Amino acid sequence: MSTPATISWIDQGREHTAMWSSANSEPAPRHVVSVDDTLGADEAYRLATAGTSMLFTGDYHNARQLLGAIARRIPTGTKPKRKAAAATTAERFYKYRQARTHRARVLSRLLVPMAEGPLVTLRRAPDVSEAWTNAFGPVSGPTAVSLRELLGAIGAQQWRTSGLYVGALDAKIHPHYGTFAPVRGEYLDLVAGAQLPSSARAFDIGTGTGVLAAILAKRGIAEVVGTDSQARAVACATQTFASLGLAGTAHAVECDMFPEGLAGLIVCNPPWLPGTPQTLLDYAVYDPKSAMLRAFLNGLPGHLEVGGQGWLVISDLAERLGLRSREELLDWIERAGLVVLGREDTRPVHGRAFDAADPFHIERSSEITSLWKLGVA
Repeated sequence: MSTPATISWIDQGREHTAMWSSANSEPAPRHVVSVDDTLGADEAYRLATAGTSMLFTGDYHNARQLLGAIARRIPTGTKPKRKAAAATTAERFYKYRQARTHRARVLSRLLVPMAEGPLVTLRRAPDVSEAWTNAFGPVSGPTAVSLRELLGAIGAQQWRTSGLYVGALDAKIHPHYGTFAPVRGEYLDLVAGAQLPSSARAFDIGTGTGVLAAILAKRGIAEVVGTDSQARAVACATQTFASLGLAGTAHAVECDMFPEGLAGLIVCNPPWLPGTPQTLLDYAVYDPKSAMLRAFLNGLPGHLEVGGQGWLVISDLAERLGLRSREELLDWIERAGLVVLGREDTRPVHGRAFDAADPFHIERSSEITSLWKLGVA
């Protein structure tokens, strides 16, 4: 069992230590200073950009205001500093991602102390015990956490408590911390409306909240197996199936990609953009070198029943951003020993597709989401 990471800092001439907790597996800060309500936003920004983490010991609401003030000082990365040769869309997106990563790193350097309870040991701090426990687990002693991560856990708990209505299910699901909430309904509608090749058994690869598996189960498939490499996603999917009365039909297992056996239908909604994830939720958006996409395609022939279909649910945003070409995707399909049996398309209706202020509005507004029907060649 590994030794928990710790941080240390000097306060009033004495050295203090605390355990370090990060759901995103961020390494423990090496340089930490103790700060309070007297710290100004400019100095906090200077410390954070210099690589110094700040353990806040004052008022909780002041800490939140300070975090917002730091955020307003971070460049967005969407405006070039000087005139240069016109960049490609892929280059602009790469710069944008660099800026977002830098922003997350800077904001993560404002820390808050925790104690058993669990509770935030700041004045006027709210009760975060349920949100913290669901996201990070129990607290066994003095602990420090990024305020940004803590706020993410609080927001996730609100989603989990209130639930998210899914039109394709005509019901609410309750996403857990670290599982991607299916706020874009168009790809769910594709799975809900496409003609089923079989009603006996289906696999949902990378099930997340279990929403696609639940849709298939409600459509009458006798057995649906959702897989995910993350234990928190398996727990979330299991709760989804139970809350919808589908526990006898659908179940989730923790494994990498495919479960044992064959199925007449295998569905996968992989991360749509090639890239390196930085946070837990990034794993639902960014697929390093399209590894999951290619693993699904390459493994599909060995897990499909005769006459079965694989449904690849993916948008063409990566193609529009210049991160992957349509030719690459078709080549991967062919090399995997698969053929395209058909494709159903839809356009997104989420807010970012209509946000003219988005730096990639042109690409997002023309995006197409597709359900590719694949069979063994």
